[in-house]
Amino acid sequence: MRLIQFVDEAGCRRVACVERDAESPRLVRGATSTRDLALESVRESQTLLDTVMRRGLGDAVDYDTVIKEKRILPPLDHPDSHRCIIAVTGLTHTGSAESRDAMHAKLQAADLSDSMKMFKLGVEGGKPSGNDTGVQPEWAYKGDGSWVVPPEQAFDYPTYAEDAGDEAEIVGLYVIGDSGEVLRVGFALGNEYSDHVMERRNYLYLAHSKLRQCSYGPELLLGELPANLFGTSKVQRNGQALWSSEFCSGEANMVHSIANLEHHHFKYEGFRQPGDVHVYFFGASVLSFSDGIKVEAGDSFEIHCPLFGRPLCNGIVSKSIAEPVIRVRVL
Repeated sequence: MRLIQFVDEAGCRRVACVERDAESPRLVRGATSTRDLALESVRESQTLLDTVMRRGLGDAVDYDTVIKEKRILPPLDHPDSHRCIIAVTGLTHTGSAESRDAMHAKLQAADLSDSMKMFKLGVEGGKPSGNDTGVQPEWAYKGDGSWVVPPEQAFDYPTYAEDAGDEAEIVGLYVIGDSGEVLRVGFALGNEYSDHVMERRNYLYLAHSKLRQCSYGPELLLGELPANLFGTSKVQRNGQALWSSEFCSGEANMVHSIANLEHHHFKYEGFRQPGDVHVYFFGASVLSFSDGIKVEAGDSFEIHCPLFGRPLCNGIVSKSIAEPVIRVRVL
């Protein structure tokens, strides 16, 4: 089962359930927030699915119109955007069979780059057994909920960016319970959206290369993530596919277990504040940038995996006015 959040024709927030093989989503009665449903579930000692079914399903939603009119919302958010924490991890995926072979060949080299050293650490210790703690992954803070671009909306191409490229990923979505317990609500498709030219210039520019904006959704998948899943990432220009590639994810295609990624994110007490929402990007296996694609304003991204329902689509628009030089005022 999957959930969506959207704004109805009257301007009110709604939550709807996308049942398997159903033609249209149906409203979850009385629900206006996935976050509230999640917190209700743990307070009632129920699963989120149980809570949805207990509330019951109402009228069908005209999903095509919601998408066309750009009324779809991210599938999990917080009413205070500053209490939505967005983080990313990388060097987590083995990629295709071809890239996997090439990666293992590189790992045999005597002089490894810092990136390859980090990847090797994951290969050797990213999937601990039992209650053991695995090696830490690469990790970066992306921003808060104010940077989230809803599905079907456009990313900004800032004038200071040297590139603005796709990163098709799976995203873990979480709410922190009343006692600080970490509650995984589900998973969604995500586009991390980064400046790969800047990142390649020097790896210490990694944090700056994260252009802060990102998108995830439109649907939230409940339950566990399959070990193997495959989807398609596209860049489109003038209505035509400029680039397309299959991407893979799930633990069978990762060097870290999801549990290990989650532990090293939520081990920080400050990330376990009751009521907060966390959006955690698990890393990309393919990039159009790696195939020489230079994205331009006017292009659009599409990330699709049948398991997640509708594709995640976002356009790109350039800022017409250059960002000013920021001068700090001394008090």
